[in-house]
Amino acid sequence: MGIIISWLVLTLAILLAAYLVPGITVRSLVSAIIAAAILGLLNLLLKPIAVFLSFPLIVVTLGLFTFVINALLLWLAAAIAPGFEVRSFWAALLGALVISIVSYIRGMLF
Repeated sequence: MGIIISWLVLTLAILLAAYLVPGITVRSLVSAIIAAAILGLLNLLLKPIAVFLSFPLIVVTLGLFTFVINALLLWLAAAIAPGFEVRSFWAALLGALVISIVSYIRGMLF
């Protein structure tokens, strides 16, 4: 049940990012659901490796480099998911910020 809630919240976060950030587009709800599944898998599989490899840079930037990692994973998810587009790195960075804020609020509530 927790995975489904996380998936739905990530889908809503992607839709909110598409609404708020110019440069991020989602064609349909199905595209957002697929993008959330892909982003969730990328966060599960690639994010720990990226954090481990960039740990010195994360320490030097006091953790801000994790937003860059999140943006790159969002950009990669957009390259894989049909109907989900991120046009630039800056759009990916702002979208990752929106998604991180929504995920933080979800963590506070559940």
